[in-house]
Amino acid sequence: MLLSDRIHAQLRDQILSGALAPGAAVPSERRLSEQLGASRHAVREALKRLQEAGLIRISHGGATRVRDWRHGGGLDLLLAIAAQGDLPPELEVERAGMELRACVGADAARRAAERATPAQRAEIVARAEALTAAPDPEARNREYEGLWDAIIDGAANVAYRLALNTLNAGQHVLILDAEQVAAELADDAAVRALAGAIATGERDAARAVAADLLERSVPA
Repeated sequence: MLLSDRIHAQLRDQILSGALAPGAAVPSERRLSEQLGASRHAVREALKRLQEAGLIRISHGGATRVRDWRHGGGLDLLLAIAAQGDLPPELEVERAGMELRACVGADAARRAAERATPAQRAEIVARAEALTAAPDPEARNREYEGLWDAIIDGAANVAYRLALNTLNAGQHVLILDAEQVAAELADDAAVRALAGAIATGERDAARAVAADLLERSVPA
């Protein structure tokens, strides 16, 4: 690991854990260089990456301060941080991401039951049937991803669409392979019930079935 990577990881973990609290001043480049026995170039590179991730605000001529990432960040911040290295375990990122997926998915199913066009309802039913006919877990998972893509489209909610896009892009945060969602893929009856409730406009039933399915993959 490069020296700048180690400095970045050390400061990042201090910020995410709260050891460096929001508003706190980050030591200057010179002081960090002296404390860590590193060149100022390595320190500067580490600070630049922290700023790009939204964890600090660099003020030229003033103190560099820690940002309140919990209140000012978005899902893109989570992905940017995760892409740069392992997240502190106390954040329980996998559980949080799967809970978000379950929450968005359940309400998207309800909205799709209200808003989906006839063509979208037909596609959702067809996707469910394709899943149940798929020959192996990987093929079933591909059909399942397509089913949820169709449900999100049917919900006609751009925020849900962008949230799903973000989660799908963050494979280093959530691993949604066939093994991870095996309990969802194994229940043909529930998948058919979900598609059927959306197709017939039963919004409460759609939400309940979707919530039950998605919650199965949330870590305990």
